[in-house]
Amino acid sequence: MIVESARAAANHLFRPEFRAVLWKSIGLTILLLIGIWFGLRELFEALAWPFFDQMVPELPSWAGWLGLIAGILASIGLALGLALLIAPVTAIVAGLFLDDVAAVVEKEDYPLDPKGQPLPAVRSLILSVKFLGVVILGNIAALLMLLIPGVNIIAFFVVNGYLLGREFFEFAAMRFRPEMEAKALRSKHATTVFLGGLVIAAFMAIPILNLLTPLFAAAMMVHLHKAVAQSEPPATVIR
Repeated sequence: MIVESARAAANHLFRPEFRAVLWKSIGLTILLLIGIWFGLRELFEALAWPFFDQMVPELPSWAGWLGLIAGILASIGLALGLALLIAPVTAIVAGLFLDDVAAVVEKEDYPLDPKGQPLPAVRSLILSVKFLGVVILGNIAALLMLLIPGVNIIAFFVVNGYLLGREFFEFAAMRFRPEMEAKALRSKHATTVFLGGLVIAAFMAIPILNLLTPLFAAAMMVHLHKAVAQSEPPATVIR
């Protein structure tokens, strides 16, 4: 079920009908990441460098190398921080394009099934902002464990596997059923949804390709929801 859903989602990524959503998603994700990068760099320069100057007011001529090394280490730190922020950025982008992706997948792969209904714009925004906060807190927890060898990688996959799987599955489910029923369905199939989330987290860990995470995750969870829903009674209320 999970492997088939992931394979079907991957097959969709470069189809012609996906191109419009693909370029919009990539463009917005890149712009957000660039904005975050410059924001973090400015914050570092505003807070760290004045403190460094106060601690060492007069440096010998050779200390220029010290500044270079500090700059390199700071850049590495910022890059790692940016990598951990991919999940929150994914959450923002997903809230904007999930319905577009889901509509394409449903039309192409499930033409005879009832069509899902997009979430109301306000409700979609509220859920996206709520999930954004949860993802940020989860990744802060993962970041705090970076100093524990082995645990940091496990924490990244466990935290993002759970959060991404939960959010994308519920979004896909809420196109066909009320929010509480979608949450109950996700809870009932929690293990399957979590394993699907781990696949998304693994996809997100691949450089460059991870820019497509919102599209891949949305398409995969549409397929996974369809597979899970086949063993369930029809939704009590179709949205």
